[in-house]
Amino acid sequence: MVSEQDHEARRDPDLGSRLGSTRFSVLDRSRTREGHDAPEALRNTVGLARELEGLGYHRIWVSEHHGVPGVAGSAPTVLAAAVAAATSSIRVGTGGVMLPNHQPLVVAEQFGVLESLFPGRIDMGLGRSVGFTDGVRKALGRDKDVADDFAAQLDELLGWFRGTSPTGVHARPAEGLTVPPFVLAMGEGATIAARAGLPMVIGDLRNRDKMRRGIDHYRETFRPSAWASEPYVVISGTVAVAETPEEARRLLVPEAWSMAYSRTHGTFPPLPPAERVESLTMTDRERGFYESGLSGHVVGTEEQVAHELETVIKETSADEVLVTTSTYDREALVDSYRRLARVAGLGGFPGA
Repeated sequence: MVSEQDHEARRDPDLGSRLGSTRFSVLDRSRTREGHDAPEALRNTVGLARELEGLGYHRIWVSEHHGVPGVAGSAPTVLAAAVAAATSSIRVGTGGVMLPNHQPLVVAEQFGVLESLFPGRIDMGLGRSVGFTDGVRKALGRDKDVADDFAAQLDELLGWFRGTSPTGVHARPAEGLTVPPFVLAMGEGATIAARAGLPMVIGDLRNRDKMRRGIDHYRETFRPSAWASEPYVVISGTVAVAETPEEARRLLVPEAWSMAYSRTHGTFPPLPPAERVESLTMTDRERGFYESGLSGHVVGTEEQVAHELETVIKETSADEVLVTTSTYDREALVDSYRRLARVAGLGGFPGA
């Protein structure tokens, strides 16, 4: 396996920018929007993948959520297949498959099929979360404690690719294939990723002290493996770029309100238009969660975002940035990604 470290700078090194030697990728959660149905959200993810490929982004990942009104992406490997079929060069993966929800053999088989159909383009991002509600966990046949076995589940999954299962069963067509695994570092994830010798995805940008501590621990305890010879750090979070700081901030409004609503009503709704949110009368509790959801992200004009990204990349020595922005206005979202491509000097952007 070629190390994720082995990549070239994406723009003129004379610019002296760390941005030019950092990969940029996107996690799209297939967020539903008020007045638009779930099938449209899934089609939007596929369409966004084509846009990102043209702009030179390194990879696009899709997520796994169950029973959430605001998210259409419930079957990430199925959606990843649709995205890969609609593109030709961008890497495609999951951010992530929640391993405690599935049998490792089945996950190995699914990624084996993906890698067989789209060789050299598939990533296997893995998380340890289970359903967010008792009802979802019951429907999945899982409970909260199953996440405690994540390290063992991960080891079993990787064993299916290596053909080392003690059962005598062989995962077809996964066995013998190399699908790069990544660990989503929530809670103990950094420790698990380091011990397994795997690349790590860590967020979020709003709590950078905690993020840096996790990264330092990961690098200090990393054990080289057949999957990665050295640590590889992907930092994830929201990045919004627009012509003015005010326009960039408005991109955050729908997601900030949906998060505030979920914290105060117990359900995560579709994204509302920013103008509707701005006209709402909120309780003090709702306002507190809403304002918190607007803070701490990388947001602003191209110049402002470039400076902030330079700072966080320098502080973390991250190898890659995984952008997780969601908003109601799809045109504004695509424009943000175009501007970010220019900021990062991605190869697909004219003049980069």
